[in-house]
Amino acid sequence: MNQIPKRVCVYPKDIQRITGKSYRQSTRILNEIRKSLRKPKNSLVSIEEFCEYTGLKYEHVIEVIID
Repeated sequence: MNQIPKRVCVYPKDIQRITGKSYRQSTRILNEIRKSLRKPKNSLVSIEEFCEYTGLKYEHVIEVIID
């Protein structure tokens, strides 16, 4: 059965789980994504935007971050 995502945004803790990097490095990655998309400092980054930036497949990312 296909899981329905519970949320649409990605957080540093999610990036940490996906990449295996530290929390601080994950925060930097999130800030780089915001900067490249010209978003304000505290705006949310969607899972789709994260996948587009990193080149990861949406299906693989969802499996890791959705419990």
